[in-house]
Amino acid sequence: MAEKRIKIVAFLCNWCSYGAADLAGVSRMQYPADIRIIRVPCSGRVEPRMILAAFREGVDGVWVSGCHPGECHYLEGNYYARRKFVLMANLLSHMGLDKGRIHFSWISSAEATKFARVAREVAHEIVSLGPNEKLVKKAG
Repeated sequence: MAEKRIKIVAFLCNWCSYGAADLAGVSRMQYPADIRIIRVPCSGRVEPRMILAAFREGVDGVWVSGCHPGECHYLEGNYYARRKFVLMANLLSHMGLDKGRIHFSWISSAEATKFARVAREVAHEIVSLGPNEKLVKKAG
């Protein structure tokens, strides 16, 4: 019987982290294929309901990545994202979901090597936790 593939959704800032992912791909850097990228205008636009919806649809982990502090193209979007992320991680933990299933990072568009490294770290941690069975919508 084939082992279930881990599903990770990555919400990446259009201006920085998505650029790093693109550069990593163009440079043929290796990172896990388990990560599905969703490009967002700014990490600050990632709403808690988007993260909850991902888990409800059966995702095993979520990764949010944006511009470095002080470098946001929308001035303070990444600071808002960081605050939301801390609250969301605590809420999910309170709901019984392991904190290791949600990750946040700062990656600029020139940091393809860092993007590939963090992608491997995120995937490794989520794979070690196994498939997510909490908060998943039951078919019925």
